[in-house]
Amino acid sequence: MNISARQRDIIDILRRDSFASIDKLAAHFDVTPQTVRRDVNMLSDANLVRRRHGGVEYAGEPGMNLSYDSRQVTNIAAKHAISLHVANMIPDGASILIGIGSTLELVALNLVEHRHLTVITNNLNAAMALGNNTGNRIVIPGGTLRLPDRDVISPDAETMFNNYKVDYGLFGVGGIEPDGTLTDFDHREVSLRQAIAGNCRNSILVADQSKFGRPAPAKGGHITDPDVIVVDGIPGGVFDPLFNRQDVRARLQIAKSETSK
Repeated sequence: MNISARQRDIIDILRRDSFASIDKLAAHFDVTPQTVRRDVNMLSDANLVRRRHGGVEYAGEPGMNLSYDSRQVTNIAAKHAISLHVANMIPDGASILIGIGSTLELVALNLVEHRHLTVITNNLNAAMALGNNTGNRIVIPGGTLRLPDRDVISPDAETMFNNYKVDYGLFGVGGIEPDGTLTDFDHREVSLRQAIAGNCRNSILVADQSKFGRPAPAKGGHITDPDVIVVDGIPGGVFDPLFNRQDVRARLQIAKSETSK
């Protein structure tokens, strides 16, 4: 499912307010209630929202991330484009730190045909994908597996990242603020992301447009910290000043989907 901009906005409203009536959403977007109901039905089928009498509610707890299964189907075309773009940046024989998230799982899937990679990751989805190529060396941390995300965010994972110095570090974020502040849903996720960025020669941030303006409570770092930022498009509105900055534009690479080429 590739959700529309209005559907992403509905999710953001529900994440902030927990519940909204159909009529309120229709008035907000200046569309008919029938149009909103069609959007809500699609989002409900993807387990991103829940229908309630008179309206709709967010499918997760306020201030919490969407479930991993839900994130896997959110903005999927953009994530595929970003993941393929990043995979094409990585040469055979490279050493890589890979962080958590559904986009990085897709990057790993696009790296399967690469040869002789050394991969250090706390993302079991990425490790399992790359394990399909027996020529790769894969390092994972000990600790408790976080479910249903299938990742490890323990101190052992941070120690693991700090024990290496690699060619590429790949990481995502929970959200990006209009001033460029990077946010996540757990302070441990911030620490691990910063450990990846600090232990590689080339740091790459992946972020589809749904991350811009998405509220997440734990902050750490700035969009100008990574060497490269791979996105599927440039957000407008309140993000115009940020993306007009030369130090941001110099890092920016825009991944194009097959349908937009």
